[in-house]
Amino acid sequence: MTNPNAGVCDIKKEYIVEKQSKLNVENSDSHKRKHSESTDNEPKKAKNNEQTNKNKKRGQNKARPKTFQDNKEGKPCPSILNVISKDEINPCQYSNCKYIHNPLDYLKIKQEDIGKECHLFKLRGRCPRGIACRFGSSHITEDGYNIVDEEKAKIWKADTKNALQQDLQMQLQKRKFDFTFAEKLVKCFDTRNKSEKTEVSIATNGSEANNSDSQTKIGAVLDDDIIKLLPRERKIIDWKNKLYLSPLTTVGNLPFRRICKEYGADITCGEMALCESLLKGFKQEWALVKRHESEDLFGAQICGNNAYAITKVAQLLQENAELDFIDLNLGCPIDLIYKKGGGSGMMHRMPALEASVRSASKLLSIPFTVKIRTGVYQDKKIAHTIIPKVVDWGASLVTLHGRSKEARYTKLADWEYIESCAKAAAPCPLYGNGDILSYEDYKYRREIAPSVQGVMIGRGALIKPWIFTEIKEEKLWDISSNERFDIIRKYTNFGLEHWGSDTQGVENTRRFLLEWLSFLYRYIPVGLLERPPQKINERPPTYFGRNDLETLMASGNCADWIKISEMLLGPVPDGFQFLPKHKANSYQ
Repeated sequence: MTNPNAGVCDIKKEYIVEKQSKLNVENSDSHKRKHSESTDNEPKKAKNNEQTNKNKKRGQNKARPKTFQDNKEGKPCPSILNVISKDEINPCQYSNCKYIHNPLDYLKIKQEDIGKECHLFKLRGRCPRGIACRFGSSHITEDGYNIVDEEKAKIWKADTKNALQQDLQMQLQKRKFDFTFAEKLVKCFDTRNKSEKTEVSIATNGSEANNSDSQTKIGAVLDDDIIKLLPRERKIIDWKNKLYLSPLTTVGNLPFRRICKEYGADITCGEMALCESLLKGFKQEWALVKRHESEDLFGAQICGNNAYAITKVAQLLQENAELDFIDLNLGCPIDLIYKKGGGSGMMHRMPALEASVRSASKLLSIPFTVKIRTGVYQDKKIAHTIIPKVVDWGASLVTLHGRSKEARYTKLADWEYIESCAKAAAPCPLYGNGDILSYEDYKYRREIAPSVQGVMIGRGALIKPWIFTEIKEEKLWDISSNERFDIIRKYTNFGLEHWGSDTQGVENTRRFLLEWLSFLYRYIPVGLLERPPQKINERPPTYFGRNDLETLMASGNCADWIKISEMLLGPVPDGFQFLPKHKANSYQ
């Protein structure tokens, strides 16, 4: 096994590029030019504000340019979008509508199709984007109407669940949703407001309630107080020895999770969703809890900074989404979340954490789980003190990322500490997370931490989503560049299904593909390694692959990632810019 602290990956000499420093300078200059172009476009007023410390932008993502901005005046009106004959066209209900209302007028200015075959039409028998589809030549007539394959359309059924319904969105926006039950639970378990609590000593039969707990029950009378739920009435999950795909912000979207499911991931979880945004009915936040039918063991991860918001969201999701578990994020290291007391910030706010876990786990009929880091500071691990308490409060599973908030991804995960925490959590199952990029890594970490019930994989799955297959088949897969490109092609098809095949959907798919490629390029083909397997923290020298495609896919230059996207999604629109969102793809 190679030294886990090594920073350089050994590549076979015949594949190493000479004059490496010159190539690195060229790539670096290319990135600088792209960055300067994006910053030069910012208004001078904003720059002056930054100089005077007014409205100063903070955080790596604040100044990121939008990759694409759609022009509403060049889009077809929904009234003509998906009709199959002239008789189906209904007049637009909005007098101030700026969209195009004549199919032929729209087709005259429509951008050239990217391809001749529409994946959605081929799969479903009807393309939901109609005449706006960028692959529409296979299902659009010369008159601007849509062709429907009736046989396929009748067979196809929606394969995505948990979409936000309009009536629910209206209830949330108008604050009409009934959260009385969640609010009473929080009042019951919030130890900071004892004066507001009232003891409940009389059950429905008029006699004193028999408490199985040593402490006196206070707060609202619950169903559990009247009729104890049998174990079979609560959902039970067998967590043992499963492979868990980590909830990954931005890159852990539904199309990516579908790829990982095909390669053997057992458990999937939606991207971290903010409680405040879910409670306000924001569509973009509710999209994070969508579930594909292939995700047979799926949960939603939520992040909040107070017990009321967390418990309300638990109630909201249980009543309006199909989930197998709900996970509370206690490890998010982003400063914006941390400073508001959410994510890893809750690790130092025990009363709020206790009320959150007790209330949510009591309310739910599905498991309530927790994902945590070792602590906030690198030299002060506190997870071992928090985990037993979280288990006592009702958590069904704890996942421990073996790094602190302060370390981010600059240190190796501490699996010896993960093992000590797994013992402290027993009999509650604990999953370990960090630095697994191969079956050898998996086996080595399980030997260090034999008490963990399973592992969660994050960056390892982004770099090589077939890692789940490698672990289950106990092998190292020298996957070819063509096979890897087929995975990317499949991802783009899944993206078009999820975000749509019109211009907006294509550019959304491209954006998320590029975010993924900022991790995917880090994979080093097995056949090029001097001593396989590759380690997650090792940076290779500049090298070329066994063919042109493999060389292109190894490039760390944004321009080359865009080339790969253009091979599948056509040329980028004018003014297109891309800067990776994540800095977690660093090697250090």
